[in-house]
Amino acid sequence: MAVDTVGEVDFDRALDVPPLAESHLEGGVRTFDLTMQAGETDLGQGSMTPTWGINGTHLAPTLRAERGEDVQVRVSNGLDEASTLHWHGMHLPAQMDGGPHQMIAPGQTWTPHWRIDQPAASLWYHPHLHGQTARHVYQGLAGMFIIDDQDEAGLDLPRDYGVDDLPLIVQDKKFHDDATLDSSTSFMQSAGITGETVLVNGTPGPYFDVTTHTVRLRILNGSNTRPYNFAFEDDRAFALIGTDGGLLDAPVDLHEVQLSAGERAEIVVAFEPGEQVRLQSGPSDTGDRLAGGADHLDILQFRAGDHLGGVQQVPRELVEVPRIDESTAARTRDFDLSGVSINGQEMDMARIDEVITLGDTEIWNVTNLDGQTHNFHIHDVQFQILDIDGREPPPHLRGWKDTVWLPGGQHIRLIMTFTDYPSTQWPYMYHCHTLRHEDQGMMGQFLIVEPGQSTQPNDYHLQPDRGHGERDH
Repeated sequence: MAVDTVGEVDFDRALDVPPLAESHLEGGVRTFDLTMQAGETDLGQGSMTPTWGINGTHLAPTLRAERGEDVQVRVSNGLDEASTLHWHGMHLPAQMDGGPHQMIAPGQTWTPHWRIDQPAASLWYHPHLHGQTARHVYQGLAGMFIIDDQDEAGLDLPRDYGVDDLPLIVQDKKFHDDATLDSSTSFMQSAGITGETVLVNGTPGPYFDVTTHTVRLRILNGSNTRPYNFAFEDDRAFALIGTDGGLLDAPVDLHEVQLSAGERAEIVVAFEPGEQVRLQSGPSDTGDRLAGGADHLDILQFRAGDHLGGVQQVPRELVEVPRIDESTAARTRDFDLSGVSINGQEMDMARIDEVITLGDTEIWNVTNLDGQTHNFHIHDVQFQILDIDGREPPPHLRGWKDTVWLPGGQHIRLIMTFTDYPSTQWPYMYHCHTLRHEDQGMMGQFLIVEPGQSTQPNDYHLQPDRGHGERDH
């Protein structure tokens, strides 16, 4: 049965904005300190809910760094079980990626380090351990990672963090009567948990006091399962300025934007003095009831002040987004998604599925063979969509992406270039970002190797039990 919370949400709590994470320079390297920990949080259930968080009891601070900076993150595990932190959307060495091969044991610290080398974008970070990612994210381990660069800084866009530039981590939850998180599902809900309570930055029933004519929203679908179709209650238009991997070449005027789990969108919306308007989510294109795709949800109320300042309109041009030439592709690969497998195989930590030559451009054909809704996320690279079921992608899907939605039966062609970080020992992942599907096996591994090295997967052997965070990398 479809859920409808429109008109049922009391917007009685000010939106919490995650703090910017503190950092300091060590030998020219921007250094962040993060601690995963357990605690209790008021999630609007009448009593405290046991949760996990990073540098707090729930969710995480926003990391922020400039393109060209060297960064390191000291990640300490204060939980009573092993976990990881993966930098979703980040271009970085596989050894620093925070996937299932970089486990952090309780009481241990992992210190990845890399140079930020990609355009301004709204990325995020979350656990990525094999078999338990859904539970760890659902408990509250998630945060935003914003990259800045000179091109973005030169544009007249809202960028006062927490004032007219807001991260929105949107997640749905279910609760037991005692306020503890309910992770149960019916036998029909193979995609995983969907809840009737929607939190934004961990805030139930949130409102935001608008003080500027325009507000930039960095929206993250941080849910385990649920797709969202974001729109405003009065169907007002807004400008989509960026997708997963960064800004578009020009704003795209939309009335709604759909995001599957893990996808991001940057939009700029305009307000009039004194008005109130709700951000909502309506049914998605799939209408997949068991994943929440038929639901109507109230998300967040905006309350505009009587006098508004700030940026009044969006630039007509943003940044150059060069298209990758299909004729330069060295290879085409096929990825068929069905059940909880890719190409008929479930995840094996010791198996390499694909081997890619450094510097190559490739086309990946991804097909959803079953009736479930899946999506597809590739680590390390940002890709472009060539076509969807043989048709050119709409303007809002022509920018850089790292996660793409595939409703049942859909075929999509992606193109990407593998420019850095060869290794014969440390793999990257590709997987469905519906987290239960990922945990149950809908994931594979690829290596990037130097030109001249073998591209046969069975020529490489991994030791999946080697990375437990017992020493810094």
